[in-house]
Amino acid sequence: MFSYRQLISVLTISILLANPITPASANFNESPLLMSGPGARIHGADISRWQHPFGKSINFKKMHKAGVRFVMIKASDSRDESDQIALKWVSIDRKLAQAAGIYTGFYHYARLPDVSTIAAVEKDARVQAQKVIWRLASLGGYNERDLPYALDLENNCVSYRSDDLCSKYAPRVHVTAWAKEFLSTLKEKTGRTPILYSYPEFLENAMVRDAQLRQYPLWLAHYALDPFTPTSGPGVKNSGCYVHSWTNAACKSQWVMWQYTSCGIAPKYGVPGNRLDLNVFRGSEDAFRSLTTGVWIPEEEDLMPVNETSTMKLDYLTATYAGKDVLASVQVFRPDGSPVVTGDVKFVALGNAVTPKFRESSFRTTSGMWKISISGLAEGTYTGEIRFTDRTGTHKKVSVPISFTLGTNPNPIMTPSPKPEVSPSARPSDSCRRQVKN
Repeated sequence: MFSYRQLISVLTISILLANPITPASANFNESPLLMSGPGARIHGADISRWQHPFGKSINFKKMHKAGVRFVMIKASDSRDESDQIALKWVSIDRKLAQAAGIYTGFYHYARLPDVSTIAAVEKDARVQAQKVIWRLASLGGYNERDLPYALDLENNCVSYRSDDLCSKYAPRVHVTAWAKEFLSTLKEKTGRTPILYSYPEFLENAMVRDAQLRQYPLWLAHYALDPFTPTSGPGVKNSGCYVHSWTNAACKSQWVMWQYTSCGIAPKYGVPGNRLDLNVFRGSEDAFRSLTTGVWIPEEEDLMPVNETSTMKLDYLTATYAGKDVLASVQVFRPDGSPVVTGDVKFVALGNAVTPKFRESSFRTTSGMWKISISGLAEGTYTGEIRFTDRTGTHKKVSVPISFTLGTNPNPIMTPSPKPEVSPSARPSDSCRRQVKN
């Protein structure tokens, strides 16, 4: 059966396909694009959950009046919790922005997999691209007021410590291969050439120069530069330039969109809160409109499945003694043997006389694969199961039973005395100190 969320999604698609969004202003392709941005360029913004503090709405009519003509909206995320929040806002923001006469685009925030081979890297990229295709299909596909989907690739950490600091980074060849596979999969399915978003240091240091990547438009984030000078652009250093796939022979970045500040004055553009990312488009009206050509309307097979059958495999389970973490790894598959696209796993204790207290965490190493850590259990024998659940209702719940015994810890852990708190002596730095505020 359909859940309420899924029923609303299906009805929304049907309505969108039967009644495309009609903006309140004149036809988009007939209305002149105001070159009101810094440097006499087309002005834009990008938004996500952070532009909706306390659930407040954005006044897109005010944004349009302030000169903004396009807005990139976060529509999906590798992480399920963040993805659900993006889903909540993207359909609302897209509809209201287009009704106000603003072009809309979308972006996907990527987390890379912790795998060892190029084949595994590319497999994960295809799965994440599938999530984007399903998300775009749920919105009714592309219309003539949509810019292409963008891949937000700015993080190459694949494993984190308990204090959330990175403990392992993906090699440059893996980052590059992942991006190429994701972008090509999305382009092949939708017929639109997607965009890549990143910043110069990442492109230079975390990726390999690649001719295939250069075919995708670049959305470059670079602050503390003067965007009001028409000849000014991102990708330059005090001496020379950043060298990456989009650097030309003249040592300049071939960018299409430039995110020139994260410190725009939000209320000026009808956005709740204090700060807003602002962008400019490089090129003419015709060049801008060329990005919106090609309407993709999803077919039934492009829609996200509902309660699709899942299977789970236990890769390993390691348990030794009390005080040492119990470690496990599982994989969850779709009917065709490919990894599930959404969902999460957790350990549940069963059959014990007294329900034990423990701490449990799961980390997605790649699509459909999780590593689980269980800590805080006393010695004894435990039975339970690892459960896979999917809040989106895409994949069916599935579990695998486990049992393990913890012996006496030969080296008990002594709890250290807490360290006294030290008051900071310096004020936090102002991240907007050198940025443009407009």
